[in-house]
Amino acid sequence: MTVPQVRAFFDEPTFTVSYLVWDPATKRGAVIDSVLDFDPKSGRTGTQSAEAILKAAKQEGVTIDWLLETHAHADHISGAPFLKKATGAPIAIGEHIKAVQRVFKDVFNLSHVTADGRPFDRLVTDGEELPLGEIAIKVLHTPGHTPACVSYLIGDALFVGDTMFMPDYGTARTDFPGGDARTLYRSIQKLLALPEQTRVFLCHDYKAPGRDAYAWQSTIGEERAKNVHLAGVSEDQFVAMREARDKTLAMPTLILPSIQVNIQAGELPPPEANGVRYLKLPIDAL
Repeated sequence: MTVPQVRAFFDEPTFTVSYLVWDPATKRGAVIDSVLDFDPKSGRTGTQSAEAILKAAKQEGVTIDWLLETHAHADHISGAPFLKKATGAPIAIGEHIKAVQRVFKDVFNLSHVTADGRPFDRLVTDGEELPLGEIAIKVLHTPGHTPACVSYLIGDALFVGDTMFMPDYGTARTDFPGGDARTLYRSIQKLLALPEQTRVFLCHDYKAPGRDAYAWQSTIGEERAKNVHLAGVSEDQFVAMREARDKTLAMPTLILPSIQVNIQAGELPPPEANGVRYLKLPIDAL
């Protein structure tokens, strides 16, 4: 199996891992789940995290062909528009983003949201393959955390978004609109059916109890054998655990700014008459 090169970029304020992945033979690459720096106290944005990826691509001689999103994130704002401007690469996400757009268009009363997949450049479908030099990017629809979640299988490397985490931390929550614990369990089983040596690259890490360092790479074999939410657990047991656990979780710090931006491919809201862009904060609506 082809072994792509992978570099990870960890954003500790949001516990998010972004990736630059490329075909070593042709140096054609993709960026997965990029981050726009955002200070919720001041409303200031920055591009240092995205610039670090561009710097790494230049160092490696990689041409970025794709900007891939695993889903509309609720914990960080996407840096894809900045990277698109810098590289010309299209932004891709799962086709079911349209359902997520419809829900949150109403939640935030966003008149500029069309809910037809725009402004994403490419809506990908389950089983579809995108070219990456001599390697294919295979799209796997893995809903449960959100309806639009996809994972990307690139050679022996699997980028799972928020389906599951390091084996000692478990799996993603399913209590967002359109999420479903049983659906997530079945999506994960599809991933666990891949060869055990498949490298698994995770979108977040929060340091499991007793672990001092952040980590974001495992294997399918390790997830099968050791994931604390999955190993030796039936579907019904998983659903009961996941639903009970989700009731105890606080909302992500950046969920309100993140969702209304990320359903628009990371594009900030249009400026108002004074030239300033504003994010909405719905009161007693959620």
